[in-house]
Amino acid sequence: MTDKNNSSFKPYILASDFIPEFTPKAIILGAIFGIIFGAATVYLGLKVGLTVSASIPIAVLAISVFKKIGSSTILENNIVQTIGSAGESVAAGVVFTIPALLFLPGGENYFQYFQIFVLALAGGILGVLFMIPLRRSLIVKEHGNLPFPEGTACADVLIAGEKGGKLAQKVFYGLGIAFAYKLLMSILGLWKDVPTYIFGRKSALPNGTINGEITPELLGVGYIIGPKIAGIMVAGGVLSWLVLIPLITLLGDNLTIVFAPGTKLISEMNPREIWSSYIRYIGAGAVTFGGIITLVRTFPTIISAFKDSFKDLQDSKKGTAAVKTRVEKDIPLIYVLVGSVVLVIFMAAIPNIPTNLLSAIMIVVFGFFFVTVSSRIVGLIGSSSNPISGMTIATLMATSLIFVGVGWTGEIYQPIALVVGSIVCIASANAGATSQDLKTGYIVGATPIKQQIGLIIGVVASAFVIGGTLLLLNDALGIGPVTAEHANPLPAPQATLMATVIKGLLSQNLPWGLVIVGMGIAAVMELSGVRSLPFAVGAYLPLSTTSPIFIGGLVKLMVDKMRKGDAEDSEIGPGALYSSGLIAGGSLTGILIAVLVGSNYDGKPLASYLNTGLGEHLGVFGDLLGVLMFAGLAYSLYKVSMSKQEKL
Repeated sequence: MTDKNNSSFKPYILASDFIPEFTPKAIILGAIFGIIFGAATVYLGLKVGLTVSASIPIAVLAISVFKKIGSSTILENNIVQTIGSAGESVAAGVVFTIPALLFLPGGENYFQYFQIFVLALAGGILGVLFMIPLRRSLIVKEHGNLPFPEGTACADVLIAGEKGGKLAQKVFYGLGIAFAYKLLMSILGLWKDVPTYIFGRKSALPNGTINGEITPELLGVGYIIGPKIAGIMVAGGVLSWLVLIPLITLLGDNLTIVFAPGTKLISEMNPREIWSSYIRYIGAGAVTFGGIITLVRTFPTIISAFKDSFKDLQDSKKGTAAVKTRVEKDIPLIYVLVGSVVLVIFMAAIPNIPTNLLSAIMIVVFGFFFVTVSSRIVGLIGSSSNPISGMTIATLMATSLIFVGVGWTGEIYQPIALVVGSIVCIASANAGATSQDLKTGYIVGATPIKQQIGLIIGVVASAFVIGGTLLLLNDALGIGPVTAEHANPLPAPQATLMATVIKGLLSQNLPWGLVIVGMGIAAVMELSGVRSLPFAVGAYLPLSTTSPIFIGGLVKLMVDKMRKGDAEDSEIGPGALYSSGLIAGGSLTGILIAVLVGSNYDGKPLASYLNTGLGEHLGVFGDLLGVLMFAGLAYSLYKVSMSKQEKL
């Protein structure tokens, strides 16, 4: 389609062709999908600290829906996925950071609908605006060099969709099976949803824990991220729960004093208490190091992106008289500049938001920097592998150090530092998705300015529901880390980490010995040639989260081995689309469960009237039944993945 210099590239719809694109039905359907996938992403991000790109499943669903209700053009389908994907990316940035307000002194006062809405809106729009001057540099000029994997695959889906077919059924199958599975397991309670085995204190692995949260969404995540990353993640979990916890138990059972930061004797602690007191700080250090080293590795990309961006701005000044074709029109640069200034004033002046003038300026400076980084990185490795958490940690560390430098070390400044990090995180996440969408549009021949307006619409639509979804899930299920008392259903691992970083730098009460041990573990992984960030995330998460993700990765490995030279396309094959359905169906059913738990009838949650409790009554047989049912779900993923690739 193109050579390296981009001289022969022609989009699927030529610049001279004008067909329906930014139509009311495309806008409405895109906003609906943005709301649905945004809500699903909130649940998934709180559960596992990971998200996956929604562009491809939304594109497939758009093609299918429009065929049922009438007809559509390829550019209308592209607008649907553009608007819809904004909801997913904004939600990802929100759940990685804003729940940390719950873990900061005074931060719970800002964990309200209005504050969440404002932060999501500001960060999402910032991500779109800052990506606009980068489009020609990253999308057009680098077309032969930056693959933008999800964006290119999404364009293939849209182009193939012009010819018809039934591939969208795989997404719907996944949705239906995930709903039925979680209905039977989590709502009716026919089997245990977290089969668990804990080794006794007198065994060779005292307090060692093997368990798995056998949900369809985690299985789907594992399949999509693949066996390599899934294996690295579960390796981190094995280190924490089958090596470090037994080691601490072996050494600590003979201690007669409390070992800080624990609050009681290790001999009296169960595995969860040991994790809460010691392992989570080791994991936090590992994730921090992994995020920073990932960011350092992209410095050449950062420098190149900035050079190209400034050169492009200079070239645009010289050629202002040139007439632009339909596929060259962006939102005018003046709106980006004015929007940035307005954002600074808005964030500094708006009441009930923990910001001030300095933090607002830092939002714009760090925002533009990391939007550029994010947009370039996703061009190389894709949105799902974008190290957003590393960029956010770097932002929080820089912000906290600046605060310390000016003497802002009190607890009152911790939420302010988080707001800087959260808006930068949301902007970076949405910029990555924006660049993928603009790449898709470039290939299919979309009008950039219409896509950019569509992205802003997607941000606004999703921002209205993300806050409500967060509050609902927190009230009904509970957002928070594993603690000595219990494990919250939604541990929010990324947000917990952000709060830990801020507290440690501003209040200086972090157990640095454990944090440095975690950094050392991550450094060992890097020196061994293993990317430390997924390993560190796995070490920080419960093994119950990473083990089912690993099973999904194993299914993907088996499929690749069996298909060999006829391997499915990783982005648009039946297995990937079925997995997308499992993720969406499982996450949306999780939100339904939250509604049932949070709704009362006659003084009792509605969920209690539906749950039979059979899985718990069966004891160990409930665990075995759960393992068998999850094995059946994994087998269904394998069978669908091995099915013949159908045309869209």
